[in-house]
Amino acid sequence: MNVADLVAIDVHTHAEISKDGHGSLSPELFGASEDYFKAHGHRQPTIPEMAAYYRERKMAAVVFTVDAEHATGHPRISNEEVADSCAEHADVLIPFASVDPWKGRAGAREARRLVEEHGVRGFKFHPSIQGIAPNDPVAYPLYEAIEELGVPALFHTGQTGIGAGVPGGGGIRLKYGNPMLVDDVAVDFPELRIILAHPSFPWQDEALAVATHKPYVYIDLSGWSPKYFPPQLVRYANTLLKDKVLFGSDYPVITPDRWLADFDKLEIKPEVRPKILKDNAVRLLGLGT
Repeated sequence: MNVADLVAIDVHTHAEISKDGHGSLSPELFGASEDYFKAHGHRQPTIPEMAAYYRERKMAAVVFTVDAEHATGHPRISNEEVADSCAEHADVLIPFASVDPWKGRAGAREARRLVEEHGVRGFKFHPSIQGIAPNDPVAYPLYEAIEELGVPALFHTGQTGIGAGVPGGGGIRLKYGNPMLVDDVAVDFPELRIILAHPSFPWQDEALAVATHKPYVYIDLSGWSPKYFPPQLVRYANTLLKDKVLFGSDYPVITPDRWLADFDKLEIKPEVRPKILKDNAVRLLGLGT
């Protein structure tokens, strides 16, 4: 990956479909997400299609799926498939994995294997879909392995479009998206690099508090058009958190084209823009070494 030639690094994109057509979520939950994001009929691009999309824009992208089989009963897309497909497009794609935290020590062994044998560069957690509080001790062997491996852990925070409008929210409990639960993880694993994904509605202030208090907690800006960002998020991104805020789109439900067009209109200091769009991610992901 030639980092110098990239205009941006999108740290939050989803592999929604496998090579054999298997979706990362059930059709019911996918439909709810499309309704929430007003993204009806959006294509579920393959990983090679994602590579072509980002290559055309001179961007790189972090790619992951979500392993929530314990809570949903829906088999995940293979982490090996995601990692190996990204490796075929290493000029623009960066593989993250997702391991269901309910797997405990077995999950920790899997995480080590994925990093050491498949080049995975980080891990994605979605506590609300996975049906587990981020600070549940059952997940701690997995966090311990990720901390030792020296790669980041990205946690969904705030509300989710997954399950929105489905009776009972499709069984998804929003309380697990509170960033204060991740604060415990940051305390108990002080060297673990953590990304709080999304503007954390309705806990934006909590996310800002955690990120300013814990030195290795970052925030990505995915899942929302920047024109809807809370003012305090913009203020902190411009000042106290200028080195810890990351560009993310949530592709394919939100495209980087739309996100960047709205970001251009946001009152972000000129010297901070390149940090958010690329430089902070380069440092966090170790891409410049």
